[in-house]
Amino acid sequence: MNVIKRQAPAPRTMDAGELTPWVNQFAEELTLLRYSPLTIQGYTDCARHFAAWLAIEKVELGFIDHDILGRFAKHRCRCGGTRRAVPCSTGYLNRVHRFISFLARRGIIAPLAEAVANSVDPLVGDFQEWLLRHRGIREQTAVRHGRMVMRLLPSLGSDPHAYGPAGIRMAILNEAQHCSVVYTKTMMTALRGYLRFLAASDRCRPGLEHAVPRIPQWRLSSLPRYLSPDQVERVVASCDLQTRRGIRDRAILLLLARLGLRAGDISEMRLQHIDWRSGTLRVKGKGRSETLLPLPQDAGDAVLGYLNDARPAVDDDRMFLTVTAPFRPFHGSPSISQIVSHALTRSGIEDPPSRGANLLRHSAATHLLRSGATLQSIGAVLRHKSVETTVLYAKVDVIMLERIAQPWPGEVSC
Repeated sequence: MNVIKRQAPAPRTMDAGELTPWVNQFAEELTLLRYSPLTIQGYTDCARHFAAWLAIEKVELGFIDHDILGRFAKHRCRCGGTRRAVPCSTGYLNRVHRFISFLARRGIIAPLAEAVANSVDPLVGDFQEWLLRHRGIREQTAVRHGRMVMRLLPSLGSDPHAYGPAGIRMAILNEAQHCSVVYTKTMMTALRGYLRFLAASDRCRPGLEHAVPRIPQWRLSSLPRYLSPDQVERVVASCDLQTRRGIRDRAILLLLARLGLRAGDISEMRLQHIDWRSGTLRVKGKGRSETLLPLPQDAGDAVLGYLNDARPAVDDDRMFLTVTAPFRPFHGSPSISQIVSHALTRSGIEDPPSRGANLLRHSAATHLLRSGATLQSIGAVLRHKSVETTVLYAKVDVIMLERIAQPWPGEVSC
């Protein structure tokens, strides 16, 4: 009778060799940052794999650079333990890069040089700096405008002195075929700014921004999209206060609903922006302008509860952070709008007029107007630079409209 001898299965984790102590310290750092055990296991598996490959290839620590990382990404794995796909995924390489950065911070290896694959054109970089310094535009907006201009450069050409009206219009038409109307309008705004920058720095002839066509948009042609006060309260009440995420989201929703803040106001809010003694909130809005707003009691209590019970203890002065490690600020306005969208789903409100953070801003303004507030006071709360912007909300003041509505010929006014 033949006896089949079963071989012991190959170990699923690899031997990190001389880097084993550092892999262990890497795991300890991730634990302090409150990563989950499963996530830590994923990071350390990648770190051990990289360390084992370095030993097999006889690569000394002092020679680790982007070329070595590229070789590792493409190697046909015979390292033992868990087999990896060829080439390694982007996420896998990101975890390895995180381990390399850890080694650099500990002085074990030299820091890797910054990658330049996604660098912008030097002129576009100067344009972004000009927007930040001279136009008072937020960094995220400057980055977005630069990205849109980069998209147009292949059609525009690399020599601004050769730009002309016909070429500018053709570049826009080429890109507009693949973009929505809203995106195209924003792209044309970015291009006008870029052409003004080039003219101001004597890199192209002046006045070319007038060659950029405008998409018609009639002032006050739209209606504000809003929720009723009862619906707003349902959205706020949908948060689960037994979780850190729910505590954070409720504080954010109350700030949006009570003060009509923009999503960017939330993502950019700092700890020092609240004066707890005076009960005020300092908001940095568009154009880097600052406004002092009274902090409503329920919103203030919600923020204080978040700071005491749910905010991670990390060295960052942003008010609101992510609830999963690594704890970091929100990337921008879309993250705040996503919180609103999830709350709308939980609240069971069917077919809301929109799903972004501005829905609560418009709802706050509409409620103020129907409660008797003047357009001037609403404009002050919303931080509108022009009363013409606030006039839009008069279109949803049904009581006022009934008073001024003229009777239809032969009929009684409603």
